[in-house]
Amino acid sequence: MLAVPAHKGMQRRSFLLLAFLALLALTSAVAKKKDKVKKGGPGSECAEWTWGPCTPSSKDCGVGFREGTCGAQTQRIRCRVPCNWKKEFGADCKYKFETWGACDGTGTRARQGTLKKARHNAQCQGTVRVTKPCSPKAKAKAKAKKGKEKD
Repeated sequence: MLAVPAHKGMQRRSFLLLAFLALLALTSAVAKKKDKVKKGGPGSECAEWTWGPCTPSSKDCGVGFREGTCGAQTQRIRCRVPCNWKKEFGADCKYKFETWGACDGTGTRARQGTLKKARHNAQCQGTVRVTKPCSPKAKAKAKAKKGKEKD
């Protein structure tokens, strides 16, 4: 029978216990940081924060700040406005869009979006409608394909 010295088993258990405690401390620190942002920090008695829109630091998209208020308290947190956002809807309103419709007589196509998510208590429309000009490239490609089929 092979015997393991007592001090090796003890070292292993001590290492595992130490690793477990380090992991526990790390997850606790992450949870506290999340609470700090949501509730307004340690010692904050505010429960209802009102957050404004994300305002980019430069130009009209990219990294910026969002200001929140609760009573007399004010906070600024970092945020990011995507560079392909729809300005008329706001960066905090997320929509699920249908596929683009066919071109109408005015040379535009349209699609409708239904509100999927409103972040930071944003005031969002339930449904939105967007239009864009019909692409002349699509017509040229379709004509080119028809011409090749006749050969």
